[in-house]
Amino acid sequence: MSGRQVVHRPYAMALSLYRRLPRFLRLWIIRRIAPGHTVGALALIEHEGTLLMLKQRHRRGWTFSGGLLNRGEDASSAVVREVEEETGLRIEVGLPFSTVVEPGSRRVDVLFWVQVDEPFVVEASGEALEAGWVPIDDLRDPATTDEPTRTAVAEFVRFRGTAAAVATNSSIGAAPHQGRRLGA
Repeated sequence: MSGRQVVHRPYAMALSLYRRLPRFLRLWIIRRIAPGHTVGALALIEHEGTLLMLKQRHRRGWTFSGGLLNRGEDASSAVVREVEEETGLRIEVGLPFSTVVEPGSRRVDVLFWVQVDEPFVVEASGEALEAGWVPIDDLRDPATTDEPTRTAVAEFVRFRGTAAAVATNSSIGAAPHQGRRLGA
């Protein structure tokens, strides 16, 4: 018997046994051995090359409006709720334009794009201490943002480049991903 067969046989037997377990027990086992992740939803609210950013108590530098999903909540509902809690703005979102998975911190961020016609004044509230419109290029600087924010900015820049190319070559454009401001 080869070394591969020695390892393969117990593994196959374990899978066979697992398959016979009741569903609730299989789920309990998976929840104990699978990595857990936190899932958040972020709104990248844009006006002509600037993004609405917040300074928050629990993060360093500028961050996006958004936060963790509540149990049973979908990402689009969570981002709408979080934006209203942190800024007082009511928004509507389309499809997320990207999902960022950070294996080290076991964090998943679902990113939504909301394009606005004008840079309006925002009163920070809730966890937010300050709000402002910041040029995208300034958000790439480690002195002004943390790593998760810079990763989301890089995804946004990549998306905007792809969306612009699609819009130029197609009648579809980026509309399915675009959200809008409903009011304050």
